[in-house]
Amino acid sequence: MLKGLTHVGRSAGTYFKVLVGALSVQVGLASTAYADYSSHSMAKPFVDEMVAEHGFKADELNAWLQQAERKQSILDAIARPAEKTKPWKDYRKIFVTPDRTRKGVEFWQQHRETLARAEKQYGVPAEMIVSIIGVETRYGRHKGSYRVMDALSTLAFDYPKRSKFFRKELKHFLVLSREQSQDPLSLKGSYAGAMGYGQFMPSSYREYAVDFDGDGFTDIWNNPVDAIGSVANYFKRHGWQPGADVVSRARVNNGYERELANVSLKPKHTVGELKAAGYKPLDDFADEQDATLMRLQGENGTEFWMGLRNFYVITRYNHSRLYAMSVYQLSQAIAKEMKAS
Repeated sequence: MLKGLTHVGRSAGTYFKVLVGALSVQVGLASTAYADYSSHSMAKPFVDEMVAEHGFKADELNAWLQQAERKQSILDAIARPAEKTKPWKDYRKIFVTPDRTRKGVEFWQQHRETLARAEKQYGVPAEMIVSIIGVETRYGRHKGSYRVMDALSTLAFDYPKRSKFFRKELKHFLVLSREQSQDPLSLKGSYAGAMGYGQFMPSSYREYAVDFDGDGFTDIWNNPVDAIGSVANYFKRHGWQPGADVVSRARVNNGYERELANVSLKPKHTVGELKAAGYKPLDDFADEQDATLMRLQGENGTEFWMGLRNFYVITRYNHSRLYAMSVYQLSQAIAKEMKAS
């Protein structure tokens, strides 16, 4: 829709000129947005590698690259991911909300049997699986509208900062499309090429996605059963400990060692060592457990949290302590609401 053409006070002639001008701009943008990536300077080495490493046909690869579109909106989005710049008090408000909690309960109720089977098979709590899907895509409502081929081609060939990473993901994507007998030009995802309910990158898809309903197609795009099993398998493969604690708020004593917080997502200390440094978890954690320490800016000032191994597993899904905290707190809100329903 062309905007700005109903403003009061313009003559019919002015409307016509604006309309023609706007259409001309759109046509111009459309023509420049399309990029024949088969002729890109990096395309031939890429095609040669795919032929040599994976047995693809060069003509087929060039045909796909020729149809891939360069998307400036993708380059703009990846240059400024909004959530990562927010403090915890603002970040939390995006994901831990009554609406997302309520819809999480609805998703759980709708897929109760599948979630129970996943929890039994992989040892990952249903509320954690639901929460991941809720944070990533609002339970499948926002899975991404970009063609994955466009996203990964744009980033592999026109985003030098992380070209190596996205080139690898483009390779995985083409391989998985062949493995799953899918047209690579038909599959959609996020601006970064993440796919489906759980937003798996192609390499993660090939490593962790599972055909949880046994129909021969690992469909994380449109099949919540496969998506649930895939998220659970991802957590198990990254070391989720069934029944173990995750994270706890911590109090500080006078003289606490400030420099220990926010050093690493991976647990670098034990609970006992952090206690000796002036931090005491509000939950009863065994002193010998590995732990990481976090300092976050909450609604009422600085908050300190102690995360255990299972918290670190959540950060393997997205390398952010704020993300992991949101997933955990949303999971607890969903579980509480589910129990009360």
